[in-house]
Amino acid sequence: MTVLVLNAGSSSLKYAVVDVGAATSLASGLAERVGQPTGRLTHRGADGAPRVTERPLPDHAAALGAALDAFAEAGPDLSGVGLTAVAHRVVHGGTRFATPVRVDDGVLAAVRDLAALAPLHNPVNATGIEVARRAFPGLPHVAVFDTAFHQTLPAHAHTYAVPRQWARDHGVRRYGFHGTSHAYVSRRAAEVLGRPVADTNVVVLHLGNGASATAVAGGRSVDTSMGLTPLEGLVMGTRSGDVDPAVVAHLRRTAGLDADAVDRALNSASGMLALAGHSDLREVHRLAAAGDEAAALALDVFCHRVRRYVGAYLAVLGRTDAVVFTAGIGENDAVVRARSLAGLETLGIVVDHERNAAPSRAARVVSADGSPVAVLVVPTDEELEMARQAAELLAGG
Repeated sequence: MTVLVLNAGSSSLKYAVVDVGAATSLASGLAERVGQPTGRLTHRGADGAPRVTERPLPDHAAALGAALDAFAEAGPDLSGVGLTAVAHRVVHGGTRFATPVRVDDGVLAAVRDLAALAPLHNPVNATGIEVARRAFPGLPHVAVFDTAFHQTLPAHAHTYAVPRQWARDHGVRRYGFHGTSHAYVSRRAAEVLGRPVADTNVVVLHLGNGASATAVAGGRSVDTSMGLTPLEGLVMGTRSGDVDPAVVAHLRRTAGLDADAVDRALNSASGMLALAGHSDLREVHRLAAAGDEAAALALDVFCHRVRRYVGAYLAVLGRTDAVVFTAGIGENDAVVRARSLAGLETLGIVVDHERNAAPSRAARVVSADGSPVAVLVVPTDEELEMARQAAELLAGG
């Protein structure tokens, strides 16, 4: 099956055409600055060469139209690749969606209703689905939810110790995110280890501008760092990660900030941006190397938080086969990998510094021979995972 994968963001539209059987991308692209006076589309055909165009992209319909024009002009011809489905990323599925679903009007309405849990993401995800259904009315459309992989969390892992009516009436519980990435990477990790997925326990560290950790036992998520929203857990580019919830009342009393202002700051003005002045970890490294104490502290905080979650999830899993790094930072930042696992040798985690420092884009082992817990780097492929899940759903009827 060949699947068009769409990921609609607030001001962007990411897309890829995936040959599921060959596990390869035939083309991909990104429309940026949607809704701004001048948009930008970067399209990569089968040769991988980028083709960049600038044109007005007033909305997501225009963005998808620009992408279709790029396919017509630079290839591949969508009519010739045999598209069989369109897969859509949806951030929040609540407790209603534990698996991918074929989109109909009821599913689309449910995605919009779940905007109460993801007000910045679900509405635009729904808009992307609407636009694509108009553009491809003859194809089945499948919604793949970021939260679905974590629906296997046991009650003791997803329950907050808060008044019961909050959970019953307002959905206050832990949901987890980055599910397609954690699903793909945990399965690939088992392949690298040469073990059956059902007999493999791993801690997956998805480290990028957004970051999360997940304990995966036998292919099932049993604990994860993100909670009701993607704010909880690790330090991120602009998100604080774990913070005492009393900070909201404290800042209302002492600084006159209302809850919305604190929420905006914790999501958009915190994390590495607040600590070092930059959300891009490459720039934080540069500043730290130049002697910037704030940047050095930011790196310490980032790695300490990762290490703390690794230790916690080793305890959750009991027997752990591997710690797996993925996403932009996890795949490319050898310093962060080494510093995040430093001092865990007595827990069976021993990094081989030569392997860890060697540049590679392949899935690989970076731990020392004989390390009781392997350390892996596994590039994520969320588009392939979404396409695979859509294909499996449709193949099953």
